[in-house]
Amino acid sequence: MVDSDALTATDPEVFDAIRNERRRQENTLELIASENHVSEAVLEAQGSVLTNKYAEGYPGARYYGGCEHVDRVEQLAIDRAKTLFGAEHVNVQPHSGTQANMGVYFATLEPGDRILSLDLNHGGHLSHGHHVNFSGQLYDVTQYGVDPETGYIDYDELATLAEECDPALIVSGSSAYPREFEFDRIAAIADAVDAYHMADIAHVTGLIAAGVHDNPVGVADFVTGSTHKTIRAGRGGFIMTSDAYGEEIDRAIFPGGQGGPLMHNIAGKAVGFGEATEPAFERYAERVVANAKAMADVFVEHGLSVVSGGTDKHLLLVDLRDSHPNLTGEEAETALESVGITVNKNTVPGESRSPFVTSGIRIGTAAVTTRGFGRDEIETVATHIVELLDTPDDEELAATVAEEVDSLCTVYPIYR
Repeated sequence: MVDSDALTATDPEVFDAIRNERRRQENTLELIASENHVSEAVLEAQGSVLTNKYAEGYPGARYYGGCEHVDRVEQLAIDRAKTLFGAEHVNVQPHSGTQANMGVYFATLEPGDRILSLDLNHGGHLSHGHHVNFSGQLYDVTQYGVDPETGYIDYDELATLAEECDPALIVSGSSAYPREFEFDRIAAIADAVDAYHMADIAHVTGLIAAGVHDNPVGVADFVTGSTHKTIRAGRGGFIMTSDAYGEEIDRAIFPGGQGGPLMHNIAGKAVGFGEATEPAFERYAERVVANAKAMADVFVEHGLSVVSGGTDKHLLLVDLRDSHPNLTGEEAETALESVGITVNKNTVPGESRSPFVTSGIRIGTAAVTTRGFGRDEIETVATHIVELLDTPDDEELAATVAEEVDSLCTVYPIYR
């Protein structure tokens, strides 16, 4: 993968950076909820000669010749996604989850139309209408939030807000909301105000594929996702919808928002989707959720405030304001990274600090579960996180935790 004679000879600086990044991944525990470790087969597919091929259009209807083999790859990705999720129509060409969302917006909305979506500080995503993102610049955005007491979405309040603002599109989905969305209720709310419903499953794609999370396909009008978080199919995005909207979605992606698809990435999607059809993947997804729940339990037992009190999926959000009022999310992230535990600072409901500082941290279990972690290892890491948050300047403790991290990384390598 990174011991290429050609790369070493041609560009030793890039080779060195790649080699060091592999070492970093092997020697740290990845707890960023949006990251995972793909298989060597996915790596090989994404680093293949398919990167050389231009293939504007869709299988069987390309604007270039010589596409018979990439047609087969893309069709495999489409068919496997249909099997995994029960979708009628699938587009695997979006370069990312955000571009998948863009495709739905372009297919259904006009500039200035209203989107109703979850607020970023309450767990939403930039592409759901934040003002710094294209979605917030092109569309009129109203946002809902979570109940400050429970940390859960108040669906009655959401229904009232939808009646008041009359959106053209309601978005369900998040980047840091630890509970499952009630897709049926949001679909009913959308129907009541004659709005489209888009479910963004970027974070829970793999959990849904494995059947351990509710599936919005057939409930929402459009389902978007990314393929590199919990499903381990390499970086990219995809869209699922009914046959009734298939042509509009395809036109919105190409030629509406993209040119040639990244065929090497689509190959990675095909391989990853294929891996997700195996029984072992269901067991993996079950462990991801169990590990997240176990970590949340440790945090709560030690007095940390976990938004909504726990989690239904692979991620949890820790609000530091009650337990550690003088510790920012940025400081917590730095302290943990210094011992080889990677998390990300994150805004929390009612956030008063800058998004570059924050009052919380987001933690996910997908990547360490890929390494083979079970409950014992998760509880060990969670306990160390609590200790480090309590005394982030304790150098002796940091040295002890760093040794434990080294040991866990040795016992549970990513690539054997």
